Amino acid sequence: MTVSTQVSTSAPQPPAAAAEAPPEVRRGLPPGLWQTLGPAAVFVVLFGITAALQPAILSGVGPINLTTQATAILLVALGQAAVLHVGSIDLSNAASAVLGAMVLAKLLGPTAVAAPVLTLVVMALIGAVNGLLVAFTQVPSFALTLGTLGVLQAASLVVSDNTTVYASSNGEVVSWLFIQAFAGLPVAFWFAVVVAVLFWLVLRRTSLGQALTAVGLNETAAVFSGLRTRWLKVAAFSFSGLMAGAAGICIISQAGAASSFGLGSDLLLPGIAAALIGGVAITGGRTNPVGVVFGALTVALVPIAATALGVTPQARSLVYGAVVIAAVALTASRAKGAVVK
Repeated sequence: MTVSTQVSTSAPQPPAAAAEAPPEVRRGLPPGLWQTLGPAAVFVVLFGITAALQPAILSGVGPINLTTQATAILLVALGQAAVLHVGSIDLSNAASAVLGAMVLAKLLGPTAVAAPVLTLVVMALIGAVNGLLVAFTQVPSFALTLGTLGVLQAASLVVSDNTTVYASSNGEVVSWLFIQAFAGLPVAFWFAVVVAVLFWLVLRRTSLGQALTAVGLNETAAVFSGLRTRWLKVAAFSFSGLMAGAAGICIISQAGAASSFGLGSDLLLPGIAAALIGGVAITGGRTNPVGVVFGALTVALVPIAATALGVTPQARSLVYGAVVIAAVALTASRAKGAVVK
């Protein structure tokens, strides 16, 4: 008796239904869309609630006050976003902003118009030193910049002689930034928005931006790809220092003075919060600088919203923390299979 041993080698065809994309994928939002629109949506919702309870914010000096408070936060947050983008963190950039304000106040008298430029150069160099130490000593950025924070705070006390430093002359060189307005908002705020847009273009449209993203997503792979990862980190920290210097200029423009306990001394947590609310991934490689603009506006709006809700001063920190946690939870980027640290 002959037994047939012929076996069909053709692969079984999947059912037609299985070949189609799951309905929830087809109907869902495109990947990353919520991370792009989320920061703006969070701000709009919070602003709407605040405006409903306190309509005065819609007119008069309401928008001016909001954007004035948000400007320095935004500049510090953009610097922080650059460092977070390469997988590091800069705990010293707020202290750099205060020191930068003091340096500017000291330089305005003897150098006048050159003072803001010199301030930006000095603070960018301080940021570069941070980057060099992180990149070439392999000390974790959290620990190193925590130490730098103490060094810069001590330097501020020395520069100011433990008192307030006033811009006694040539203050008009920078004061116009918050006096002049465009579309009803301070020029300084629009300057910060332009920086955010340029930062977005660098990340999305240049080889430098692609290299920075590669370092943030997978530094080991970036090294094997031949990228100069150490110098890319130096560039990110230099930008953080530059933005801290710009925030220092805003401090003098607003207050005409700087001190270790005055305006700008509390920018560290708001700056980090604004970056995270703006959709910056703390694990690196995912940054939308335009979203950081709305993150800064949200952070600046929280105290106003708390007042509108009738929250007592003692409980405002609780409200601030709750809003930041909720906003970050809504806007954080979560790739499938990624580990949240």
